[in-house]
Amino acid sequence: MNYVYLDYAASAPMRTEALYAEKTYEASPIAGVNPNSLHSLGRQAARELDSARSVIANAVGGKFRSPDVIFCSGGTEGNNLSVLGMAEGIRNKDHKRNVVVFSAIEHDSVLDLAPVLREKGFEVRIVQPNRQGKIEGSVLEGLLDQSVALVSVMYANNETGVIQPVAELARITHRAGALFHTDAVQAFGRICLEVTDVDALTIAAHKIGGPLGIAAVLMRSKVPFQAQSYGGGQESGRRHGTQDVRGALAFAAATRWCQDNLTQTQEIVSMRANKVYETLCSSPKIKPTTAAYAGTDHMPGTVSIMVPSMDSETLILKLDQAGYEVSAGSACSSGSLNASHVLTAMGISRNEALGSLRITFDERVSESDLNAFCTTLLRIVG
Repeated sequence: MNYVYLDYAASAPMRTEALYAEKTYEASPIAGVNPNSLHSLGRQAARELDSARSVIANAVGGKFRSPDVIFCSGGTEGNNLSVLGMAEGIRNKDHKRNVVVFSAIEHDSVLDLAPVLREKGFEVRIVQPNRQGKIEGSVLEGLLDQSVALVSVMYANNETGVIQPVAELARITHRAGALFHTDAVQAFGRICLEVTDVDALTIAAHKIGGPLGIAAVLMRSKVPFQAQSYGGGQESGRRHGTQDVRGALAFAAATRWCQDNLTQTQEIVSMRANKVYETLCSSPKIKPTTAAYAGTDHMPGTVSIMVPSMDSETLILKLDQAGYEVSAGSACSSGSLNASHVLTAMGISRNEALGSLRITFDERVSESDLNAFCTTLLRIVG
């Protein structure tokens, strides 16, 4: 069967440019060379690694510099490293700051740090979204005081596609004397980021057509930080372990392509996503998770819907049998469904949340494949 892959938010297929960068590296004299070695090939590998940092820093913008780029293994490690390292670093500098604030709609790689932080003596506060999945500045401001060390709010939600007012939230956080981190894994390479006021952010290669196993944290040099690993002092002592030069170069290649084509692809993908929404939600049995699913407040290429009369697992399996690969906003395990923490935090009922679906794609998915998918899903629901 020829499958139509519609789960790009989980991981996007590798781009030709990234694959070519990997092959070029493998055929070069520095293939397998440690970029921390002092000999000529080691120094050459280090220069290639730094060139990848430069591409990524320029694409992120916000006055981030090449030395601010910390390579790591994935978005989960990047979020762990950022939140734990920054929280401990800030508290080491000012012992009164022992509170960390998360939004209730963060990825598990952030929310699962709450008990870890509490064991380390931090207080964790949770800011709730409104019904449209957005964190409001006034609500965040009500949780901030002089004891807050760090606030972490994701740039775009991985389930609903809702884009948060990160620039505003960062400025509010700074007025309280705290630092701001954002998980930008879903947003980077797909929309233009506004991160001038952000202290640190996490991005990942495999979301934009780069390889699995390589990601980056961009952290400003002024940010207090406590390393969360120990070893050879790589990445300026912030993340230890020999760097993956091949992965970094492929990451940079995918980044460069996305940056060069951002405006065009964003327009194409937004148009196709809006048409999918309109087609599917014409059925009384399907509804969007948010009322405002188009425009500047929503990620292009992320379609988030609910089928209250069915459960996600059944829908996913039926679509898989028909050749369409999608995911849910809920976790399926051991034959039982847990309602999405994102949707329930938005005030969506458990019954509706259990029927959620997430359809995600970029410009490489054709309009005809999306039309065929819509026809199939409407038939299944009907």
